[in-house]
Amino acid sequence: MAVEIKVPTIGESITEGRLSRWLKKDGERVRADEPVFELETDKATGEVPAPASGVLRISVPEGETVTVGAVVGRIEEEAAAPTSKPPPDQKPAREKSAPPGKPATPPAAEREAPAPAEVEALLSPAARQLVEDHGLDVRQLSGTGRGGRITKEDVLNYLERCQTPEARKPAAPPAPPPAPPPLEARPAPAERETRQRMSAIRQRIAERLVAAQSTAAILTTFNEVDMSAVMALRAKYKETFQKKHGVGLGLMSFFVKACVEALRAFPVVNARIDGNDIVYHHYYHIGIAVSTERGLMVPVVRDADRLTVAAIEKQIAALAEKARAGKITVNDLQGGTFTITNGGVFGSLLSTPLLNPPQSAILGMHAIQKRPVAIEDQVMVRPMMYLALSYDHRLIDGRDAVLFLVRVKECIEAPERLLLEV
Repeated sequence: MAVEIKVPTIGESITEGRLSRWLKKDGERVRADEPVFELETDKATGEVPAPASGVLRISVPEGETVTVGAVVGRIEEEAAAPTSKPPPDQKPAREKSAPPGKPATPPAAEREAPAPAEVEALLSPAARQLVEDHGLDVRQLSGTGRGGRITKEDVLNYLERCQTPEARKPAAPPAPPPAPPPLEARPAPAERETRQRMSAIRQRIAERLVAAQSTAAILTTFNEVDMSAVMALRAKYKETFQKKHGVGLGLMSFFVKACVEALRAFPVVNARIDGNDIVYHHYYHIGIAVSTERGLMVPVVRDADRLTVAAIEKQIAALAEKARAGKITVNDLQGGTFTITNGGVFGSLLSTPLLNPPQSAILGMHAIQKRPVAIEDQVMVRPMMYLALSYDHRLIDGRDAVLFLVRVKECIEAPERLLLEV
């Protein structure tokens, strides 16, 4: 009896994905609910568990695009291994002596070995790979699987036996390496180029970035912000904050709060274009760009205007951890109205971030750098950060964009404004 492994439903708008890799090998035993393959979509990557316990049989190779509901393999129940012990009421048969003049039947060890092709047919895929890797003679192998099937464990046991001192044979001396060809005739080393299929997430990122540039009139405005007040506030309360809330006090929560205040003052920045309509959002779902091994993801902190600084920090930490662990869900990534990206964590001093469609604006944070600035006719050294706001000029005028960024600057330089909402 076999249980089919099907591609699960991932999200309301997702109909297909890419089977990026199998986490178990063909012929390997798996347990129910144990992850068996990784499914990659244009939104996120997740692990799909086994529907039952048994032996995995793979029918769709890695790298294939599969639709929701498609069968990619099956789980076979393992049959009980045949016992070599005779039943209690049956005695083992004795070997019959050969009639006079006829040779006795040779023992099993002296019988003619099976043809290599016959043994090849009994190899499991994993066992065949090991045989090829080690250059083994298949006629020396015996199988313990169903119907004499040679499993991976059979090959590994054979290799282990061959490593015993009595089984080792002196190896022939290696042949001298051939003389290298003249320098001009040498081919280029194969490792100078590798080819790898673009992941579904990377393809989706590429499509969205090209779409953003080809459909929106993107313009970027810049400003700089003095980080002294926020950094002093963090230094004063970070230990108390950590003990009380169990999470660190970062910079991102201040910028989330500052952006919410600026979005309230300039609601068009929180809007989007839908055909010939302008859709104004009366809620504040702030996307926070997170860099992962699979590419850039933007999980969303929902209703940020209703959250405390501690709640924002906890949500950001939890979403970032899910994204980097590959456990982010489609719902975590959908519905944002405005995005913040921080290239400063990688040392970027200035950049022009691209829009995250269908949103109309994105704020770029950058590295904090001590610079001399003029304050009340005096030159002082302050920790400064460049801010960049990219926006869709089809919807947002330059005046609104510039004043929005000034509002963010004011809130960061005087964080008490965030508390008093002034």
